[in-house]
Amino acid sequence: MYPEIEPHTSGHLDTGDGNLVYWEECGNPDGKPVVFLHGGPGGGCSPSHRRLFDPSAYRIVLFDQRGCGRSLPHASTTGDLSLNTTWHLVADMELLRESLGISRWQVFGGSWGSTLALAYAEKHPDHVSELVLRGIFTLRSSEVDWYYRGGAANLFPDLWEKFTAPIAGLDGDPVELYAKLLSSPDPEVHGPAAVAWSTWEGATVTLLPRPELVAEFAVPEYALAFARIENHYFVNNGWFEEGQLIRDATRLADIPGVIVQGRYDIATPAVSAWDLHKAWPGSELVIVPDAGHAYDEPGILAALLEATDRFRD
Repeated sequence: MYPEIEPHTSGHLDTGDGNLVYWEECGNPDGKPVVFLHGGPGGGCSPSHRRLFDPSAYRIVLFDQRGCGRSLPHASTTGDLSLNTTWHLVADMELLRESLGISRWQVFGGSWGSTLALAYAEKHPDHVSELVLRGIFTLRSSEVDWYYRGGAANLFPDLWEKFTAPIAGLDGDPVELYAKLLSSPDPEVHGPAAVAWSTWEGATVTLLPRPELVAEFAVPEYALAFARIENHYFVNNGWFEEGQLIRDATRLADIPGVIVQGRYDIATPAVSAWDLHKAWPGSELVIVPDAGHAYDEPGILAALLEATDRFRD
């Protein structure tokens, strides 16, 4: 990765509906614009995300999506997510792009960030110079079923038991059952549920276990925002029609792009990357043979850096 770097400009974007979206700029103010879209939804940006781009060549824009990271109000303090949808986030991106005076930018996103990147690019293709995507997630029902309704339990029965502990003995859809727990005003209810939801992901996104990553996902404030936002999006199917992002990938025909996918990605299995590649004319698919889902696994990181280096000029 490129060396550590600090923002030279930052602020909060007033969306006009009570949300303040944190954003920052790093790198070369006169460089090629790129916007980084974090995962989750609800994950927020970290300093390491700045290091995916050559700071001498790129004008690097990062922002924390509504309700998480440094954006306000934080989902750990409010259960009202009615103004937090995919299309609110797409509108936030357009407002941010316009406020920064950027005509076109490269859009980089992994996991949920790939979902948001596709939604944005399919709606505003003229404002996207390239797409760099990783760990493709399109919020098709089969994808949510696999990871949150029992499919992945076949590979991780021990971790699945921990994930389902808060809803043990209850009948119904795990995603819907979690929605009730996470919306409870009682910290004794929503707190353990949030940590169980969040650490399920932290424990399964890497090819090999990384206890320090699980510990980060278990921090109560982070876990609550992450779980509440993520669950909210899944309950509402991302505000997409079934299969919409793959169906509309033909709109990306004039946008160059690279798709990086870990062969052993449990969170977002490779079939979605494959389906997107087949539907997106001109896309390049890189399947990393010894990686899971996380962006900083060596093979995935190398492919992402190769892509951003290739597109920087």
